[in-house]
Amino acid sequence: MPMYKVAALLTIHNRKEKTLSCLEALYHSAATTDLPHELSVFVTDDGCTDGSVEAIRARFPDVKIIQGNGELFWAEGMRMAWKEAMKCKFDLYLLLNDDTLLDSQALNLLLQGHKDCLKIEKRPGIYVGATKSAIHNKLTYSGSKILNRFLYTQRRLAPNGSYQSCELANANIMMVPHDVTKTIGILRSGYAHGVADYDYSLTAIEHNVPVLVMPEYCGICENDHKDKYAIFVTKDLEGRKEYLYSPLGFDFRSRLKFVKRFFPYRYPFVLIIGKMKVLFPELYLKLFSGRFNKAIK
Repeated sequence: MPMYKVAALLTIHNRKEKTLSCLEALYHSAATTDLPHELSVFVTDDGCTDGSVEAIRARFPDVKIIQGNGELFWAEGMRMAWKEAMKCKFDLYLLLNDDTLLDSQALNLLLQGHKDCLKIEKRPGIYVGATKSAIHNKLTYSGSKILNRFLYTQRRLAPNGSYQSCELANANIMMVPHDVTKTIGILRSGYAHGVADYDYSLTAIEHNVPVLVMPEYCGICENDHKDKYAIFVTKDLEGRKEYLYSPLGFDFRSRLKFVKRFFPYRYPFVLIIGKMKVLFPELYLKLFSGRFNKAIK
């Protein structure tokens, strides 16, 4: 049985307690995993000022901390951690959000998924761990099937006891074999905070790399993001322009890049709608009210 060398990758910014809980759950999952493995952890510190780094060094001294500049956000922070990890020889890379708590058997499920994919598909894939809310016990993040490419509608997949192929993968828990990076590289540059994981899974599919949701839930992660539209409509014109392009707002540049890359026929529509949001927010909400309370990436 092979010994898998696993590099866990995280980006952190001022969520000390969540980050420490995440790392605690990660190491606990590693300790209860039956399959032989060695775990290393790489964390990009993107400008933490809340003592996160000091706390990590005190409790988890083996963690490799990479210093960011406070302006990387999630995607570039993950790229930095990934590039650092690739200087060593790892078999698998585990992308993990620092607000996610792995189940005790999560790492085992992901490693078994890799073994099964090699056996069944005869090639490595990307393995997505679905998460649920500890409060509502409902699915929060996973992989999704695209239902309509023009309307960009999708169905998020809940674990059903079997491996399920998906097209849009959340990287809250995502394992990527090194052999896959030889084919498609790491997360694409040019994305700020989000969308990079969707880009990565679609790129994998273009190269015939399976993207599979694991049969069982792999962790807990709350979908507790603030309603961006509710915030957006309270701002003045300049505030709406800023929020449209902000990585922590609608991250419009990243979204346009993603749409142009994979859904080019939607690009003019998305561009026009973006301008409409800024100039006529109330009209936008009236015409597209179905999206108002949805979490849209």
